[in-house]
Parts: sequence; structure tokens; C-alpha cells
Amino acid sequence: MPRLTYKTAGVDIEAGDEFVRTIKPLVRSTFRPEVLTDIGGFSGLFGLEAKKYKEPVLVSGTDGVGTKLKIAIEMNQHDTIGIDLVAMSVNDVVVTGAEPLFFLDYFATGKLQPQTSVEIIRGIVKGCRLAGCALLGGETAEMPSFYPEGVYNLAGFAVGVVEKSRVIDGSRIKTGDVIIGFASSGLHSNGFSLARKISFEVAGHKLTDRIPGWTHRLGEELLTPTKIYVKTILHLVRNVDVKGLAHITGGGLTGNIPRILPEGCQAQIKRGSWPVPVVFGWLEKQGGIAIEEMYRVFNMGIGMVAVVGPGQADRAMERLKRLGEPAFLIGKVIPGEKKVVYE
Repeated sequence: MPRLTYKTAGVDIEAGDEFVRTIKPLVRSTFRPEVLTDIGGFSGLFGLEAKKYKEPVLVSGTDGVGTKLKIAIEMNQHDTIGIDLVAMSVNDVVVTGAEPLFFLDYFATGKLQPQTSVEIIRGIVKGCRLAGCALLGGETAEMPSFYPEGVYNLAGFAVGVVEKSRVIDGSRIKTGDVIIGFASSGLHSNGFSLARKISFEVAGHKLTDRIPGWTHRLGEELLTPTKIYVKTILHLVRNVDVKGLAHITGGGLTGNIPRILPEGCQAQIKRGSWPVPVVFGWLEKQGGIAIEEMYRVFNMGIGMVAVVGPGQADRAMERLKRLGEPAFLIGKVIPGEKKVVYE
């Protein structure tokens, strides 16, 4: 009887080691001066420059990319899903005014496919570069019989730092403040269970279909990576008095803006004050979705929101224009229940 090994059980240690060797140069390209360790150790060390801060506050965030993963797997296109993974966490961290310092990833699959795995890491590396944070480490788990062949899952974790006196939490928001919306790149990484149901079950389309009036095929449009707003936001908060920031993820404008509003403040959003990408109108029509549900599920073309005082609005818009960041005056804060109303 042949002796059993880990490899005969479905886990190839040598392949895992080779994968780490392959991605080392990619990961190193994200390192900041504060990174004290190479990849391959039991943990990652990051030397926080504490002297830069009087009261440094660490800010953490974690997320995945939901069922958008199914689109990447079915399209066999894995080089952008890592950008989504980074974006979902670093965009959450930066809304506090924090600079993302480093990122960790968790990648689990049934069997390690070298080319696919490297493509995924390339996307994560690109996302970290866009956010200016180091890919400090991660975990690659080969789990045969748990994940079907070709299927994988991703999770991400980001840590940032902000001076305690400069934490942005929305507590200073008041009636009369202006709401600025930053353009999204499309669906980002939310609402995909509904988007997939509409696209494939209701409308009966395939990922390779071309929708009239669209530049890209359906699958390519759905895979457009989530926009990373870190560098824009960090520049803005250094030059403008930003009272509140909201990352528009699952829950849309309807669910996310109230998370930063103080009691007695209501967000009045003016529909039509920004261009809504065609993908949202198409999903609404194909699925027969009520407009209220669209705004409760999808970002509808706004991926990030900033709240500033009326005297800071022009300055903020000028800064954003200089940065080449598409942004729009989409509403204001009015007295009322802590929620979003549309006009």
C-alpha cells in the first residue's frame, strides 16, 4: 500500500512555496519605508513613525468582494478582482481621515492554479499601489474538497493611522452643509447578487453579450474595478475642512450617508445632479426594479460622499477639479430625521 502524503490529499506544499517565490517581487514593489520584514515570515512588521503624531489612532477595516467573484471566475479574468478587494477596505479606512498604511489578504482555493493565483495577486498589488499602502502579508490556503475546482474566495484587511484631533466622524455636520459626490467607476463591488439575477436569469444574457450602446461586453462592464479614492481624499482633507465622509457600498446612498449624520440632520439628495452610468438604468429597466430599491442597493454612480460647510464647497470642488476627480454638488443637509430624502 503506497504511503499517503499531503499532496495525495490534494495539498501541494511545493506549489505553494513556488507561488510565494513568484509573487515576492510583486509584493516588495508595494513596500513603504516602514516595512521591516520580507514576505514568508509568520507575521509582518511595520514600524509606525509615532513621532509624526501627538496621539496616533489606528484605524482598521476588512471586507471581501461578494459574488463579483463569480463573474471573475466565469470570465476567467482575475487581474482586477484584487483591486476591488483592496478598494473595499482602504476606502472604508480613509473616510475617517486615516492614511492606509498596510494591507493583508486571505486567498483560499481548492487547488492552487499558478497563473490564476499570480493574476489575483497582481490586482491586489495594483490596488495597494493606488492606495499608497504596503502589502504586508497574507495567507494562501489550499483547501481541496472544500472549494470546487477553479473556485476561490478572497478577504482583505487594511490598517491606517490618523491624528486623534483630525479624526473625521461626521459629528460636526450641521444644517446647511453641502454634500459632494465623487463619481464611481460603475457597480464597484456591491449589489452583484441582484445584478447577476437580472443579467442572467431575467434578461437571459451571457457574459460575452454586447449590450446596445455599451462600450464593453456585459462581463467586462460588471468586472470594472472599484475606484480607490484614498489619495484624493487625503489631499482633500489636508486642504479643506471636511466634516464627514461616506463610502457608498452596499446600501447605496440611502443606507450609507445616515451612518455619518448627527441626530436632527437629514441628507437631501437631488437626483439628476450627476450623470448615472448606463449600467444602472439598464439593470433598472431589465429587472423592473423600483427606483427606491435601486438607490438602496447600488451606488448609482456615486462611490464616495464628502460633507463640507457651505463656505468650503467651492474650495473643495476646485481642489477636486485640479486632481482630475469627477465630483458633483449632489445635495445638502437639512433639519429632520437621520435619513436620506430625494428630490
